[in-house]
Amino acid sequence: MDQQVSEDDLGRRVSCDGEVGTVRYVGPVPPTAGLWLGVEWDNPERGKHDGSHEEVRYFTSRHPTGGSFVRPKKASFGVDYLTAVKQRYEMELDQAIGEEVTISTKTVKMVGFESILKKQRMENLTEIVLMNCEVSSPGPENEIRKYTPNAVSLDLSGNLLSSWEVVAAITEQLDYLQVLGLSNNRLQISPNVSNLSHVFSRLRVLTLNSCAINWSQVLQCASMWPQLEELYLNNNDITELQRPVDVLQGLKVLNLSNNSLIQESLLEISHLSRLETLILSSTGISVIYFTDTVPGAKTSAFPALKILLLDDNKVAQWDVINELDKLRSLVQLSCKRNPVLDLEKNHETTRQQLIARISQLEILDRSQVLPEERRGAELDYCKKFGRAWLQAGGHGDPHQNRPSAEFIAQHPRYLTLIQKYGAPEEDELKEEKPFALKDQLLTITFKCPEDADRKPLQKKLPGSMIIQKVKGLLYRLLKLPGAELRLTYTSSKMEGKEIEIDNDLKPLQFFSIEDGDTVLVRWS
Repeated sequence: MDQQVSEDDLGRRVSCDGEVGTVRYVGPVPPTAGLWLGVEWDNPERGKHDGSHEEVRYFTSRHPTGGSFVRPKKASFGVDYLTAVKQRYEMELDQAIGEEVTISTKTVKMVGFESILKKQRMENLTEIVLMNCEVSSPGPENEIRKYTPNAVSLDLSGNLLSSWEVVAAITEQLDYLQVLGLSNNRLQISPNVSNLSHVFSRLRVLTLNSCAINWSQVLQCASMWPQLEELYLNNNDITELQRPVDVLQGLKVLNLSNNSLIQESLLEISHLSRLETLILSSTGISVIYFTDTVPGAKTSAFPALKILLLDDNKVAQWDVINELDKLRSLVQLSCKRNPVLDLEKNHETTRQQLIARISQLEILDRSQVLPEERRGAELDYCKKFGRAWLQAGGHGDPHQNRPSAEFIAQHPRYLTLIQKYGAPEEDELKEEKPFALKDQLLTITFKCPEDADRKPLQKKLPGSMIIQKVKGLLYRLLKLPGAELRLTYTSSKMEGKEIEIDNDLKPLQFFSIEDGDTVLVRWS
């Protein structure tokens, strides 16, 4: 096998003992005899050195322990696309062929149909998944078009593809290809990569997770994807973003999660006018500012952005949340596991502030924001910061209402909210008090209107107690195993009106249940 290896194999991808790497050197390594492959491994823990041996440098590894030498006979250069397809899909078919089937009253063996069924199965494939199949080349000329002509989606993640030219040699034979997965590959980029745009002319969705590429390389390749709408770049070497010029202009979804972004460069992609979903989870972001407009106004940045995911970042100030209200199209936000969520003692209070500060949110942390929840959140927000508003120059008379610029910067939606609901009354304004459990307990009377023999029960419960736990308590007190409880409540402030408690995962305070209210318990 040594004779089949040459310097032409430089840059090729190989696998060995379950690890994958790139050939950086082919030749002798004295004092040993024979040929060696100098390999830079994707997993640096697999290697032993940086490409040097006994003070002689044979190649350079990006990681100090990312390189090693292996004998050619121990390395696999992979298989061609068509071989992988046949191994993957004909094997499934072979398991079915030869089985006995019953036709009318006779049992017949499916013998003699093998070639017809295989050909039919291959030609009909529209979604092809070849993950981790060691695909390294297209195979015989035009055979791909012959055997899998109808492929619309192709996943080649975790293979031995070495360059975009190799990928193009496969995809140029797939005339209907729209979805392509290339994650966990290392693809060399040639200077003439823009000449391959016709090969990917129908491509709409591209996944390049864990490919060790940076943003400059993405932009260099982007001319190949003229119709691209979704681009997934999770876990790469992307740090500083540059503005896409004449490329990626049709992008609707962009995933940059698990990249250590320079957050000041985020606005470089804000001119993508069709971008609707931006995923920035685990990117180290702590600050987002849109300096083109004043607090309370809408920014020209990200004009079409509807969905923003900021989970697992370093956002620690409400100022950042205020800035997000400047996004004119934002309706869905996720910001789980950010320090800002710990600024309030209660999770529900935090959620209310997020809803009140961002006017158009319909989904927050993957949970729908209902109109009743928005109204409650905004009213509570007005009361919570009412005293600060008055102290900053706010006034119930619109003509005398002149809060300071500092207050408006901290609460840019406050004036809009008091125009919507009216200024809070003096007795409604909340004072911040030290937390004490006794202050949080609500005295609630439980009545069973359909069972006159049951006496009302009175309990002191924390407002943070979720309805599911309230029902568990009632099951024990009322001894109703197997029954399905339905709860409503009445309040002296709303005489004659019953309000349904329709979400078991929300706390009592979510439904604005107050001290002295009555909960009505029914079951079936």
